[in-house]
Amino acid sequence: MSPATTEPRPRPLRVDAARNQQRIVDAARELFADRGLDITLDDVAERAGVGVGTVYRRFANKRELVAEVFAGHIREFTAATADALAAADPWDGLVQLFEYACRRMATNRGFSEVLLELGEEADRFGCPREEIGPAVAAVMDRARAAGVVQPGIEATDLFALIYMVDSLAEFARPIDSEIWRRYMAITLNGIRAANSPPQPLTVDALSLAEVERAKAAKPGPFLARRR
Repeated sequence: MSPATTEPRPRPLRVDAARNQQRIVDAARELFADRGLDITLDDVAERAGVGVGTVYRRFANKRELVAEVFAGHIREFTAATADALAAADPWDGLVQLFEYACRRMATNRGFSEVLLELGEEADRFGCPREEIGPAVAAVMDRARAAGVVQPGIEATDLFALIYMVDSLAEFARPIDSEIWRRYMAITLNGIRAANSPPQPLTVDALSLAEVERAKAAKPGPFLARRR
């Protein structure tokens, strides 16, 4: 009998090891959302309530941990895209996906940094944007074919508009963490066709005094990119 050529299956984690790994990933997910990628594995260990050595046994470096966390985000984004494609009305599906993306970007600093600020380095963290691009394009193509968006609007425009809403959300977050909803609605109203229902403005505009407070809270120039 010839020797087996297949590699042995990896041994499953013990229950306690699996539990610790999930605690580490959950802690990293929370920290990346709150503070972006500028955290350490020591920070993750403290949040997870485990020793630093436990973190390093499961993840050799921060890059591996980022990849693990954001692989989950990509799966969730892909699922949201599938839901948008399944919507009976193409405009409703587009609104649904745009709202999901804007909410995720506005409330998860790390996700925003990986997708928008790291450029081509996003792939280095195991989050290839090509997994998202075709799916978003399918939602936009469906909406365009149905005539519910203005002619000439492309899927790549959607990414730029999401970034615009995210930038405004970042600017105004110290004053109103939900202001992204207002700019999301204004943006959607700007690309919709005449036969598509307008999005209501459910969040009030900032006052001049609030704009000044938001500007004062930012150390750099207006709408500077996060670092």
